Amino acid sequence: MDDAGSKQVTWSELEGQVQAWVDDDPDHDTADELRALLERANREPDGLQDGRDPDPTQRQVIDQRHAARDELADRFSGLLQFGTAGLRGRLGGGPHRMNRAVVIRAASGIADFLLGELDGVSPRPRVVVGYDARHNSHDFALDTAAVLTAVGIEVLLLPSALPTPVLAFAVRHLEADAGIMVTASHNPPQDNGYKVYLGGRVVSDSGQGAQIVAPVDAAIAHEIARVPSVASVPRAQDGWTLLDDAVVDAYVATAVALADPAARAAAAKLRIVLTPLHGVGGAVAQRVLAEAGFTDVLVVPEQADPDGDFPSVAFPNPEEPGAIDLAIGLAGDEGADLVLALDPDADRCAAAVQDPRSRSFRGPDTAAAEGWRMLHGDETGALLGATVAARLAADPGPLDPTATFANSIVSSRLLARIADAASVRHAQTLTGFKWISRVDGLVFGYEEALGYCVDPAHVRDKDGITAALLVAGEAARLKAAGRTLVDELDDLARTHGLHLTDQVSARFTDLAQIPATVDRLRSAPPATLAGSQVARVVDLAAGTDDDRGGLPPTEGLRLETQDGTRVIVRPSGTEPKVKCYLEVVVPLDAGADDHAVVAGRRAARERLDAVATDMRTALGL
Repeated sequence: MDDAGSKQVTWSELEGQVQAWVDDDPDHDTADELRALLERANREPDGLQDGRDPDPTQRQVIDQRHAARDELADRFSGLLQFGTAGLRGRLGGGPHRMNRAVVIRAASGIADFLLGELDGVSPRPRVVVGYDARHNSHDFALDTAAVLTAVGIEVLLLPSALPTPVLAFAVRHLEADAGIMVTASHNPPQDNGYKVYLGGRVVSDSGQGAQIVAPVDAAIAHEIARVPSVASVPRAQDGWTLLDDAVVDAYVATAVALADPAARAAAAKLRIVLTPLHGVGGAVAQRVLAEAGFTDVLVVPEQADPDGDFPSVAFPNPEEPGAIDLAIGLAGDEGADLVLALDPDADRCAAAVQDPRSRSFRGPDTAAAEGWRMLHGDETGALLGATVAARLAADPGPLDPTATFANSIVSSRLLARIADAASVRHAQTLTGFKWISRVDGLVFGYEEALGYCVDPAHVRDKDGITAALLVAGEAARLKAAGRTLVDELDDLARTHGLHLTDQVSARFTDLAQIPATVDRLRSAPPATLAGSQVARVVDLAAGTDDDRGGLPPTEGLRLETQDGTRVIVRPSGTEPKVKCYLEVVVPLDAGADDHAVVAGRRAARERLDAVATDMRTALGL
């Protein structure tokens, strides 16, 4: 099919492409949707006479015709791109949307890739398929199973809508050669997507069980592009295996094994509010927490059940303003110690705590006024890193010399200091868990966007449920000692310096302005940030050779000042934005009292705000 975005396509050509797609569409709903758009795109207003301006009714028909043609041009601007994130896009008919036709083509391309990689190898390839509760996820999973089964691939379908970490776990647990998860994670309700993992005999290194990276994504995309039509793809009516709950039981047992069995008494005394944000993580997370001894767990009732419409939130991402307001409100009403929020596919986890220093009577009565705040992803990453480091130190055996902590290049440098103190190696990676999860010797990894991997031996990806378990365990341990997670963060600041992070972002409607903005900053970076001289500008597009290990080229810049401030500027991989990741570090004495820590945090916040202002100016905002 011609790419309408690469050359000028006439309406007649586009109309032919639409009709050909409709004729090949296996889904009556999306086919009818495209037919309706075609009808509007070809409608002529009644009674329109040459030389006369259209009346309001005629103008409405003309406007609808133009809108329908623009919509079709967008839907047929090329096949939805298959990349290292697999597929992700808006639901709807046409090649540039998520629908059954696109999924069947993708499944066929994946099947051809696997059969080529394992040609002549016995037994036949094995693939685990999972799905969440978004609109059409189950149908997409069944189409995938039908396509793979038809060409002789063994397909194991998860028993119900389940979290992404269960699928990632199943890839290794069931010794599968690949895993496919139908999910759009925390995207808006009108989206869906498709994640691909490789394992078994296709990958033998530390990336076994992780999401695909280059050049595999390009190889699969090549096979997808070779599919001539949906009608040409064979689909089995049955023959795949519907797994029972044993795979969920195995995941739960493995997750619960991460809990400290000696801390069950403390766990029972911790009151937790949990929200799955209308996603699929609630039941599994409750079970993991309960079996680990956390028996006082309150689930936000309005967000407890899976619902692809996500009716109580504007955007189902814990990071978004307002997403966890219901959870924090319930925590305030019920006297909870901790709030845990999962994103809809439960691969991310947010934690909120009561911090008296955050009290503000300008916020919600039961939340900000009582000091409730969500921990930044870097704060939770540091807490989990310190927890894993303490467990490694308590292990009576010798420390594995390959044990490594890892985080993305845009995440805080605090984890590196925690690793150094624990005599554990540290690695930084490109942004994205597909890179973090394949670090050799990984024992803990995280990214600031609320993704944490605390059990890479079993789940080679971010896992919000096991992360929530470890955060709860640390909160319970501290509560038993009369302390809180905030106290622990203060101790980390005394030991390693007070690291404070934040973001500045610019959204663009003209996508060409994104690389232009980065190039402008590259050619004329700011001389100072918050009054400190910019000592070094690193062009990430040329790669890096830092002492934490070199990184391959990636678009972006890193600015470092004389006072230790760091700013990383890069285009977002998922949104039309340029993002700036800011970090300042304020040294503290090891014996600093609470007053000194509070003063240090205030100074760090003021400096960070000043850096943010300077970066907005540098970006032309």
